[in-house]
Amino acid sequence: MPRMTAARAAVEILKREGVDTAFGVPGAAINPFYAALRASGGIAHTLARHVEGASHMAEGYTRTAPGNIGVCIGTSGPAGTDMITGLYSAIGDSIPILCITGQAPTAVIHKEDFQAVDIASIAAPVTKAATTVLEAAQVPGVFQKAFHLMRSGRPGPVLIDLPVDVQLTEIEFDPETYEPLPVWKPAATRRQIEKALAMLCAAERPLIVAGGGVINADACALLVEFAELTGIPVVPTLMGWGAIADDHPLNAGMVGLQTSHRYGNATFLESDFVLGIGNRWANRHTGRIDVYTAGRTFVHVDIEPTQIGKIFAPDYGITSDAAAALELFVEVAGELRDSGRLPDRGAWAATARERKATLHRRTHFDDIPMKPQRVYEEMNKVFGPETRYVSTIGLSQIAGAQMLHVYRPRHWINCGQAGPLGWTVPAALGVAKADPEASVVALSGDYDFQFMIEELAVGAQHRIPYVHVLVNNAYLGLIRQAQRAFDIDFEVNLEFENINSPELGVYGVDHVKVAEGLGCKALRVTDPAELGAAFELAKKLAAEHRVPVVVEAILERVTNIAMSVTNDIGNVVEFEELATEPGHAPTEILPLAGA
Repeated sequence: MPRMTAARAAVEILKREGVDTAFGVPGAAINPFYAALRASGGIAHTLARHVEGASHMAEGYTRTAPGNIGVCIGTSGPAGTDMITGLYSAIGDSIPILCITGQAPTAVIHKEDFQAVDIASIAAPVTKAATTVLEAAQVPGVFQKAFHLMRSGRPGPVLIDLPVDVQLTEIEFDPETYEPLPVWKPAATRRQIEKALAMLCAAERPLIVAGGGVINADACALLVEFAELTGIPVVPTLMGWGAIADDHPLNAGMVGLQTSHRYGNATFLESDFVLGIGNRWANRHTGRIDVYTAGRTFVHVDIEPTQIGKIFAPDYGITSDAAAALELFVEVAGELRDSGRLPDRGAWAATARERKATLHRRTHFDDIPMKPQRVYEEMNKVFGPETRYVSTIGLSQIAGAQMLHVYRPRHWINCGQAGPLGWTVPAALGVAKADPEASVVALSGDYDFQFMIEELAVGAQHRIPYVHVLVNNAYLGLIRQAQRAFDIDFEVNLEFENINSPELGVYGVDHVKVAEGLGCKALRVTDPAELGAAFELAKKLAAEHRVPVVVEAILERVTNIAMSVTNDIGNVVEFEELATEPGHAPTEILPLAGA
């Protein structure tokens, strides 16, 4: 039997589980693992500037393609605690990432040794499993189980903590005979699908709500096939955006309090039946449950049995992987169609499409300082259907979700449940690393951008190009808007006069200088008429220099983005004037008549 250190065995397992990329920061307690990583070869490593950044890079990597599992590595103590935010955002969105930490020697873990912390206990609430391995011979089994857990059932993250002496201990392990454990996923039965379709056929105005589980299951083609077969309009959630192309005739738009379309909410409120697949009824999608559920029958399909009934009790629940369920939905619906028992939904779908062609928000403004809506209009013009957008939270993300267009799965990569500021830069780097030839465009407000701005240097060092659209109003815009309910504007102002960049006025941080200082390219735009040319130049600079390119758009200080202030999807406040003529919203999927 071959002998090797436990650290080397762990690296060999990573490769046999399909890992070829990792992100991290070395340190004394994890150096044996890094030595094994180098000696083994086959896994490219990207050095982050912050371990939290490494965890978000791993998330971005996972979210980019089916089957990807991002790996982040750090030393003992604060490296593990830095990863907690990445683990939290991963488990909230059902994203499998593997975090590997070093640890003090087993004999002194509980003796307040330098950087010794019980990271397994700290990480337990935000992982599917968190283990400190105390016996070297258990390392192969712990890693094997980690991949099994990450892929089985509802996907999610795992943390493995390796004491330095465990890493260095030699064990017997044969990599050539290693095999991953079979992945387990629940599957709907035909009887369950037949019952759900009977309920659907009894409805007059049904909708499908497609969540991130459809994308995780790589089931988007099945979703579209089922929608086309039945003629039922589809509402993608924010995490499911891209599961059906925005320009598909059956895409009814998004629903919610914030990241929603006017036509999406209007169509949902007219529905009488909702089939939810791979979604979790997130509160910013549903708003008030009484409004959301009134007059509607619900069928909920989810891979996690405890998710069914967590937010509200559906009329019927099915525990199933989205792909397994949709395969049966397509099969049974096809039989119903062939036997003439599938209702014609043409009139209902036509009303949804009519709303999509009329209920628009205005995006075309020529104001200076510019309104954010114009930024997204110009992004729609320059960045095509192949673009992978990356964003996390804030008014920039909310407005982007209202006004941008997404045409493919995994082309809107968003941290949904946790929404940590600073996520966007490292996540975009992870996406660009996973798909080096992709057009990756990140979207941030100024505060999100500043949180982990140092990670731009990672893109410069490792030649990871992408375009970062930075909308700057020198405000915590979303919090300022939320503070309106309290009649305050308190501790949300970021403006100051920069003594080194007086030309900025009160906009404070000179993001162009900072980005350039970190080895990247950067442009500043103050006139909306120049946005399109700036975006085109940014694409060229990214391709030429293979580094991140920042395009900073200087916005008006205060803009209120459409959202509900009463937690009611039927009462979304439109703070700006609406589109009433074709030129007001020229990049809408279905332009106003006369365009």
